[in-house]
Amino acid sequence: MPLPAAFELLRQRRSVPARQLTAPAPEGDERRALLEAAVRVPDHGKRVPFRLIVLEGAAKTEFGERLARIAAARDPDASVARQAKERERYAHAPLVLVVVARIEPDGKIPESEQLLSAGCVAYNLLLGAEALGYGAQWLTGWAAYDAEVAALLGLAANERIIGFVHIGTPRASAPERARPALERVVTGWTPPH
Repeated sequence: MPLPAAFELLRQRRSVPARQLTAPAPEGDERRALLEAAVRVPDHGKRVPFRLIVLEGAAKTEFGERLARIAAARDPDASVARQAKERERYAHAPLVLVVVARIEPDGKIPESEQLLSAGCVAYNLLLGAEALGYGAQWLTGWAAYDAEVAALLGLAANERIIGFVHIGTPRASAPERARPALERVVTGWTPPH
């Protein structure tokens, strides 16, 4: 039986390394459509426990520069190559979306469900970018867990970075990688005796 194109997209999805992404990225109505699709996620309690921060153009370059300064201040003996890597980490893809989880720790909706909802936003960005003919990669790295970076981005105390989703046009096809055999990860449950 032939599978629908939308399902085939799920079977073929792969991340394109950020360093292999170049312009163009989605703009205008296409970007709006991508963002609208990205936020259509499971959301127990209708909390909207996520938000997105757009990094592009000069702002993205400045963000990379500031992260490089933070890293250099923490490790003044870092090699020139290491400093350059930090500075250029966000320079490749023309669009980087910071996916932020906004957690309401009131006990009504488990924090894990709120985090998962924000994670679904990041994954929908990957799927949406691919569906539109772009490439994307979801990255974290030290900056996703750093308090100084959170402050730089204006995050509130109840917010945390889920990841940086880099989006652009692939320079080359993304390599396929080995996927887990279903027998390794899918089991049936049998009631205990």
